[in-house]
Amino acid sequence: MPNLPLVAMKDLSSFRRIALGTWRTAYDPSIYGTLVLRMDRALDYIARFRAHTGRRLTVSHLMAKASAMALQACPEANAILRWNRIYLRKRIGVFFQVLMTDEGKADLSGATLHDLERKSLLEIVDEFEQKVAQVRNRQDPALEKTRGTFQHVPYLLLRPFLRFLSFVSYTLNLDLRRVGIASDPFGSLMITNIGSLGLDTAYAPLVPFSRVPLLFAVGEARDDVAVENGQPVVVKTMSVNATMDHRVIDGFHAARIATVLREWMEDPDAHFDALAGPPAPGG
Repeated sequence: MPNLPLVAMKDLSSFRRIALGTWRTAYDPSIYGTLVLRMDRALDYIARFRAHTGRRLTVSHLMAKASAMALQACPEANAILRWNRIYLRKRIGVFFQVLMTDEGKADLSGATLHDLERKSLLEIVDEFEQKVAQVRNRQDPALEKTRGTFQHVPYLLLRPFLRFLSFVSYTLNLDLRRVGIASDPFGSLMITNIGSLGLDTAYAPLVPFSRVPLLFAVGEARDDVAVENGQPVVVKTMSVNATMDHRVIDGFHAARIATVLREWMEDPDAHFDALAGPPAPGG
């Protein structure tokens, strides 16, 4: 007589199989923090950007650019661990989690953009839309080959397989594109938009095999109450929930990153693309 009546779950998505191969138990070095940003100006900027350019700018795009600028201002956080030593990256990459379907089931994948600190918002929006379309339409050859590989790895071998890939890709720093593994597929930091799910606060786990030490879960912009000139006023705020690898990032780095994020997100006209000229036709 079993203790619990159980039925094995079948036909797992690629993401769920990767998750099973990733986490054995809780990892020690994760630290967490939430930065609450005023979003009135950012939301107004998004509306004006859409009217002027005809492009669908989102909070995720703003966060990606601002995060890249934060890593540029705090290069010690743009790092990975190899051989138990910290190595600084020469490029900044931002990984976006992307919701897609896999044979009718919800699945998670991602798209990585590099060198965002040198790109305009317009370039970021266009590149992001192109990469996401490739992911969702199953037109990214390297990603599809990787997803197909994971579908055929036995469950008992998922964890050692991921550890082996991480060791070869990052510890040995070998280019595996010849065997269908994308070069630097996760970048310097990860961004997931939990606000699109109606959530305000959540802390996502770091993904050890990716060697990414910083992850932002961006919440929904909501009405809040602030005090201005001694009077309560209704404002828009948004929570940026960070998970950090304490072996790489400590309070000093987190404070510097938070300062840059606040500067960019709360005063967008002073930092992001200048909006000049008439709106785009139909905008």
